[in-house]
Amino acid sequence: MSRNTAAPTGRERFLAHDEIIVSKTDLKGHITYANKVFLDIADYVEEEVLGRPHNLIRHPEMPRAIFHLLWEELQAGREIFAYVKNMCKNGDHYWVFAHVTPSFDEHGAIIGYHSNRRAPGRPAIEEMERLYARLRQAEASAPRPKEQLVRGRAELDAALKEAGLGYEPYCLSIWQGRAAA
Repeated sequence: MSRNTAAPTGRERFLAHDEIIVSKTDLKGHITYANKVFLDIADYVEEEVLGRPHNLIRHPEMPRAIFHLLWEELQAGREIFAYVKNMCKNGDHYWVFAHVTPSFDEHGAIIGYHSNRRAPGRPAIEEMERLYARLRQAEASAPRPKEQLVRGRAELDAALKEAGLGYEPYCLSIWQGRAAA
């Protein structure tokens, strides 16, 4: 089993502003390290997450297009900043502003991924909820998964074009309080 099978509760948890969630994964996204903050907010113990796919905490309201973009950037050897709604073991959720980077060996080959996540402000969450609802609607308009992904990415590209920014600059502008509504 890869994902959490709990139903979303609609209850939000909050990461303290001085807390940082840290996790590491292998090339396939299986968790190789999770810090105490990660385990505490998501209600897991280390044995439950090590070796499991990171999508264990994926909230069903997260658009597929965002994860597609994230993996595209990481596999190209680039870091990415992203807002993510995660789900706890019991179905509660929490938002994070994630900085995800590839980890490299001494020869420059990607050997895994490292993520630090912080608490975003409420205005950033509200902005991302609007964008992600738009992406989910586009994804839901297609009958098959591949078409859903294509439509979601097209909608993401359209939204970013409207904002005049790429995804990462868009996320950083929201983090810094300069989001274009």
